[in-house]
This record gives sequence, structure tokens and C-alpha cells, in this order.
Amino acid sequence: MDKELHDKGLSVRRAVLGDSYVDRAMGNADSFSQPLQDILNEYCWGAVWGDAGLSRKQRSLNNLCMLSALNRTEEFKTHFRGALRNGVTLTELQQTLLQVGIYCGIPAAVEAFRNAREVLKAEGIDPDKVPHDKPVDMG
Repeated sequence: MDKELHDKGLSVRRAVLGDSYVDRAMGNADSFSQPLQDILNEYCWGAVWGDAGLSRKQRSLNNLCMLSALNRTEEFKTHFRGALRNGVTLTELQQTLLQVGIYCGIPAAVEAFRNAREVLKAEGIDPDKVPHDKPVDMG
């Protein structure tokens, strides 16, 4: 394992998903699943998310498209929260999910909007009361 890449990935993962999520994921790892956590930190978060070729906002939007297309509900919700933490605006999220509907099918967009609403509600974000063109304060 490349310790430097692993540590970089863990830092990026925490910034995008939040300490509590990462602590829970890492704390739930056992001898069977620990290798997956190592791969996630080193390659997914260190090598890919840690590369400067795309911004975190761009990576978040890409993930939401792919996770919608693959119908990966829990990962979608995790990355929707991450997108909010990365400063993606409600307008950018809305437009991304509309594009999912065009390229992946309306059922994928319906499910994506449903999941997005669940996350917004859980985070106490009322789309009717916050500006859509500015990042949401996740503090």
C-alpha cells in the first residue's frame, strides 16, 4: 500500500463525505472488509478524487449521473450529500438529474429526484427556502 496516497485519499474522503461517515465506514471494517477500505482510500479517493484533473464539483456531478444510471440508491444518497458539501448548487443538481432523465431514462430521474429529496429533508434543507444558485451551507 502507498501510505502517502492512502493518507491523501482519506483526507479527500473526509472532506467530501464528512468525518462521521468515514469514521463509521472505517469503524465497521473487519478483517474481511478492511482491504476494501484500503482500496477505497488509496485508489478511489487518493489516486482519482485526489487528482487535480477535475474539480470535486465535477466529480460529484459525474458520480450522481453514474449512480443514477446504475440504480445505486445508497451510494447516490452518500454522493448527493458529498455534492452539497462540495458546493454544488441546487440548480446544478437539478439540471444534472434532468439530464439523467434524458440519457438514462425517466425512471432513473424519478428515482434520483426521490433520493435527492430524501437527502435534502434529512439535512434540513428546504428547496423552497434556499437560493438555488448558491451553494447550500452544510455547516
